[in-house]
Amino acid sequence: MKTLVIGTGGREHALALALSRDPNVTEVHAAPGNPGIGEVAERHDVDPMDGAAVAALATELDVDLVVVGPEAPLVAGVADAVREAGIACFGPSRRAAELEGSKAFAKDVMAAAEVPTAMAHVCETPEQVEAALDAFGPPYVVKDDALAAGKGVVVTDDRATAVAHAAGCDRVVIEEFLDGPEVSLFAITDGETVIPLQPAQDFKRALDGDEGPNTGGMGAYTPLLWAPDDLVADVTRRVLVPTVQEMARRGTPFAGLLYAGLALTSRGVRVVEFNARFGDPETQALLALLTSPLSPLLHGAATGTLDSVALPQWHDGTAVTVVMASAGYPESSSKGDVILGVGAADVIEGVDVIHAGTALDDDGRLVTAGGRVLAVTAVGEDLEHARDRAYAGVDAISFDGAQHRADIALAAQRGEIQVDPA
Repeated sequence: MKTLVIGTGGREHALALALSRDPNVTEVHAAPGNPGIGEVAERHDVDPMDGAAVAALATELDVDLVVVGPEAPLVAGVADAVREAGIACFGPSRRAAELEGSKAFAKDVMAAAEVPTAMAHVCETPEQVEAALDAFGPPYVVKDDALAAGKGVVVTDDRATAVAHAAGCDRVVIEEFLDGPEVSLFAITDGETVIPLQPAQDFKRALDGDEGPNTGGMGAYTPLLWAPDDLVADVTRRVLVPTVQEMARRGTPFAGLLYAGLALTSRGVRVVEFNARFGDPETQALLALLTSPLSPLLHGAATGTLDSVALPQWHDGTAVTVVMASAGYPESSSKGDVILGVGAADVIEGVDVIHAGTALDDDGRLVTAGGRVLAVTAVGEDLEHARDRAYAGVDAISFDGAQHRADIALAAQRGEIQVDPA
């Protein structure tokens, strides 16, 4: 099978790496990719937002499967253009991707499917915002209704901050605050069959102790030994399957990766958000533990044959991903800073250094090119082992202004995460 991965980030590097190790895959191409992806795939200089150009490249390369990584091309309809060219594509249609593209749309789907989620108000005027904030009280949860690269949400006790965030958006969804730990559960679906992956947990805040501003994610780990034993079955039955069925009922079947961001509250599981693609950085940790081939799952979802694909198999151990970000992230990012030590980190047993915001300068040196620069991912026998390896990799790498969290998966390692019985 010949594959083409669309995108430039860490998620796409993790996907390309998994496909390059897949015995069913003969060629991996990427558009446009990044320097890390270039080590496992042939790169092509094509705009990932240009559906016609992506479809033309896929046709020229005669690939069997296109995998669209980021949310923006999916919401723009790139997967539709590829399918119209007669090529199998992993990723939902433009209309189905509205599950991520619009928080209000997702809330409407969840209401129709009776999926448990936070109570919410959709607000378009300052008066509506003030009324919603009054209704729910602090902590205030204010979400931009549009795509915001994982950074469009403000959770704050400060009303002025909540109002200011809402004022900067065309439309917002204001929700009740959900208590309890958050979990990410991905499912691969062809619009009918739903295959859940194992749950992961990511870390959105920039600083240790879950302090600081929201980011696209500063780290992740899997599996979650503290989670209820029936979590995956329960979420599949109450969230994933009803959502897929509701999308089909509306005539916009969802085929691709359905990402459910969940809160395990004192009142039971609640959906925080849906995404329409693999999450970043959870994908890096998840795929590091996948022992069965990835391509049959992606191709099955893309061709409507997922019911004939074997269930995914997982390594017995644990995977931890630690993101290294550039100076100023998430408010800004520093570009052009020389990165040293990636090779030394990569040779540590169990470690893969996944590239996100990297580039090569005119002298061929690896440099920073975005906010989240690298995702150091390690597999170990348990959380402590995986964390030790991941942070050994982080310690081997340096660039000006480098920042990372030191507490990824630490609370879980210490047994400090508790789930209240519903």
